[in-house]
Amino acid sequence: MAEDGNVTPMERKWKHPIFVFFKDARLVLKMDSIGRAILSIAVPAAMAFAADPIASLIDTAFIGHIGAVELAAVGVSISIFNQVSKIAIFPLVSITTSFVAEEETIERLNSIALKGTNIEKSSINGEEAKKLMKDDVKLENLVNGLIKNDEKEMAPEDGPSKHMTTKSIPNKAVFKKQKRKIPSASTALLFGAVLGVIVTILLVFLANPLLNLMGVKHGSNMLLPAHKYLTLRALGAPAVLLSLAMQGVFRGFKDTKTPLYATVVGDVVNIILDPILIFVCHLGVSGAAIAHVLSQYLISIILLVRLMTEVDLLPPSMKQLPLSRFLKNGFLLLFKVLAATSCVTLAASLATRLGETTMAAFQICLQVWLTSSLLADGLAVAGQALIATAFAEKDYEKATSIAARVLQMAFVMGLLLALLVGLGLQFGSKMFTNDIHVKHIITIGIPFVAGTQPINSLAFVFDGVNFGASDFAYSAYSMILVALGSIGSLFGLYKVDGFVGIWIALSIFMGLRAFAGIWRMGTGTGPWSFLKK
Repeated sequence: MAEDGNVTPMERKWKHPIFVFFKDARLVLKMDSIGRAILSIAVPAAMAFAADPIASLIDTAFIGHIGAVELAAVGVSISIFNQVSKIAIFPLVSITTSFVAEEETIERLNSIALKGTNIEKSSINGEEAKKLMKDDVKLENLVNGLIKNDEKEMAPEDGPSKHMTTKSIPNKAVFKKQKRKIPSASTALLFGAVLGVIVTILLVFLANPLLNLMGVKHGSNMLLPAHKYLTLRALGAPAVLLSLAMQGVFRGFKDTKTPLYATVVGDVVNIILDPILIFVCHLGVSGAAIAHVLSQYLISIILLVRLMTEVDLLPPSMKQLPLSRFLKNGFLLLFKVLAATSCVTLAASLATRLGETTMAAFQICLQVWLTSSLLADGLAVAGQALIATAFAEKDYEKATSIAARVLQMAFVMGLLLALLVGLGLQFGSKMFTNDIHVKHIITIGIPFVAGTQPINSLAFVFDGVNFGASDFAYSAYSMILVALGSIGSLFGLYKVDGFVGIWIALSIFMGLRAFAGIWRMGTGTGPWSFLKK
């Protein structure tokens, strides 16, 4: 808004909320301050997101050389594990990132205000204090310099200075790096540990009923290897939930390099152990599961050791933990993830009913689809952390610019992924299986796996944008409506065209998810109501 109260031509151009998606579109690939901030978070996050699915793809490749039955069995088990664990993981990680980003921002602003107060009480003039408050590093260096100079002036040969008092020396303890006090971090770890144990118990004791529900009936060749893999993989659930909760904390700090390091180390160990345990030790699918579990515990240990050096994880009392806030928003996202994963799990269940060969092909296509699509989650994490910070600072112009940029970057990335996935899967299917029939069915699924990449990227990034604005309720309710429509299309299209029908329904599912995000911001409702002003 112009100072005289008139609307400028540029402001009039972007007055309707729908145009926010085209805001500064020409700058989508420019490395300005927003672009650098997004990529500094998104690139390590995307690499971390990709690392685990890539390890799963390598698992799939190793298991695929055991046989099509084992590959199909592991595919069903992975679908069940993902369905059950993501019910806990997704809400936990999502709200942790937003809450930690908010608390870290508030703590930082309070710390700067406190430093400003201490400087005003010292001998440094007010104008210099204002400059120093803009740069914490310069402030600390100056204070350290003052203390050293004061110590020289008070050397024994001269005796204590008559003009210096201890009160004139700034308190160095104020600037000593201390552990952050982030209640949401402690709360996330508490919920992660408890939910991890619950998931393990459920999967171990309900393995057979869950497999039956997925279409692996008694007498099926897939039942024994699927049961072995699922029960062993379940033992790693506590490590999975704890490590992802800690990743949510680091993302809230806008630190995605630490989770990347831990994930890469763990996945490299997984890849090394796979051939040893599967082929050398002759453990088959059990070896693949054991390798994966050991890698997850290694990741959680690395993250915990690092987090303990940065955050005070033991609050004075349980009353300081935002338990009710976690539970309230966690239940909202619980319904969201139930709705979202139910569609993918149902698709896997329907593919199982088409036979072992079709399920093996579907498993490979699904893993590639999810791996490539989840690269967009790197942008989603960046958008969530930065938007949450902007909302905490009440800087709505900044929040708008970040949201527009990450969505534009997501669409461009989706176009590139469509090309890479299409070509890669066309010529790389032999990496996963030698079965000619499985490879033929994979070829049929390529147009869907590759063609939906731009839509998938937008859908995933819209989740990050909504979470950054703490719009958890809309995100949950809209997903339920999307799932209801998608489940209906899954059953209908499956009966009409089998394997192809399933992929058409999954494409509809992702398209509706993207539309729900466009509707919220494009109409300027909820936390984005300021776009109408």
